[in-house]
Amino acid sequence: MGLDMIPMGKPKQGFEQRYHQIYRIIEGKEKQKISFIDRLKGKKLLSEDELLKEWFDIQIASYDTIKAPRVGRDKEANDWIKQKYRESDNKLSEENFIKDYEGYYVIELAKELDGIPVYASMEQDRNVFRGEFMQDCIDLIGEDLVNEAWYTKLAGDALDYGNRLMSAADKIAKDNKLQYLKEQRMPPETDENSIESKLHIVYSLARWLIFYGKNGHGYEAYF
Repeated sequence: MGLDMIPMGKPKQGFEQRYHQIYRIIEGKEKQKISFIDRLKGKKLLSEDELLKEWFDIQIASYDTIKAPRVGRDKEANDWIKQKYRESDNKLSEENFIKDYEGYYVIELAKELDGIPVYASMEQDRNVFRGEFMQDCIDLIGEDLVNEAWYTKLAGDALDYGNRLMSAADKIAKDNKLQYLKEQRMPPETDENSIESKLHIVYSLARWLIFYGKNGHGYEAYF
């Protein structure tokens, strides 16, 4: 199946401490605690499902951070879904078709392109980075930097990883007079085994990580 890097939601303002606490509990790095008074009141430890529900309830989705318009909220998203209906052979009425997509984020219309990789997963949302591409870059930046992609990271660690990838890519680009690749969004028209192709992958992941890390999002390494 390979690796997909899925942006996590970030904590809503005022819920940062609880967000990280639940994450540590789910990861097995911290145990739930209930005070003696709360026990007398009948409070019980939360199940994993209850913890996950609370965790997601206190998050801001990555789709909002990339400024993806939403069906039922934004005109451009509503226009997009109406066009999709006209292009489809769906038997539903337009009203019911649109209702089925209520709340859907249209990533294709998102404004923040650094959060939408060109090396995207074909099986996930369009803002998911296909980390498997990094396997091709081992001979360029080394196993240690590549293998870090296989570990889930919260925002701070994602930003740090992105900055280190960027530094490595900048050095290689300078040594090979390939600095133009840093700002080039689309892959270069070269052989996939070329240094240009591999360096562009590293730059793309670095920008993706820095964008999400700076905006408070980590990522889940999904296999």
